[in-house]
Amino acid sequence: MAPSRGPQALARTLHKTLSNHRGPVHVVRYAKGTAKYVLSGGQDRAIRLWNPDLGTEIKKFEAHGYEVLSISVSHDNTKFASSGGDRSVFVWDVTAGVTTRRLAGHMGKVNVVELNADATVLASGSYDSTVRLWDLRAPARAPIQVLEEARDAVQTLHVDATTIIAGSVDGHVRTYDLRKGELRSDFIGQPVTSAVPSSDGTTLLVSTLDSHVRLFDTTSGKLLNAFTGHKHTSYRCRACFGHAEATVVCGDEDGAVWAWDLVDAAVLQPNPPPKVHDKVITWTEHHPIDPGEMVTGSADGTVKVWRHSS
Repeated sequence: MAPSRGPQALARTLHKTLSNHRGPVHVVRYAKGTAKYVLSGGQDRAIRLWNPDLGTEIKKFEAHGYEVLSISVSHDNTKFASSGGDRSVFVWDVTAGVTTRRLAGHMGKVNVVELNADATVLASGSYDSTVRLWDLRAPARAPIQVLEEARDAVQTLHVDATTIIAGSVDGHVRTYDLRKGELRSDFIGQPVTSAVPSSDGTTLLVSTLDSHVRLFDTTSGKLLNAFTGHKHTSYRCRACFGHAEATVVCGDEDGAVWAWDLVDAAVLQPNPPPKVHDKVITWTEHHPIDPGEMVTGSADGTVKVWRHSS
């Protein structure tokens, strides 16, 4: 997966600070493909659409009654799903700025939502320990399936054509094979806060509350590498792959962004990295196409756009 020339340095030059949120930012998502738009959600119950080039807010989406905890953007960028403390999942029309569906059924706050590739099925994971699957083409508002294997809050989800991956505070990553009707449960032993697969689906990047990010083989469940040095013991922090999946990136509770070489797990310079947010970095996401851009969201109320120094 890693290019032979070695990993590219992380984008660490601050390009813009997006600071319209009032209170902590919980999630930041890029639009799909080459689009350079960013959606963020936070404690202030608002979802904001940004132009990160200019640092301007384009639109504000308001319907949630409590904090916004998760956002998932459709493949064509025409709609997105969101969830939060009001125990509901909303589906939005981006252009109109309104909700087209409200899906209720969870008994606790909904920590995570994830759309499948063609945005026909939505998965939601909750504090109530369940994952619910919703058919967005059906007129019915009831879930088509409820997955109840988790023993604690579900914090992270990934959905593809044949599998659903769910990470829980109970220390398990559960992989549901929809085609075979099978479940594989991998016990990590620590509360899971994020689980991000590589683009080819062969590996899975898992962050946990023991200040570790681990890389697993998705077929065998074998541990391939562990990345340490950062502080991550109390909050939901998201780790991600860097450009070309040659690096691993994670923000920590001291407000620093750490980067490691995927192959040898060495911390990339600077080590230790400088503090760039005043509070815990809750979300880190690399641009899906552009090698030189990344965003971070923090409990300090800001989203920061990072680029390479020109």
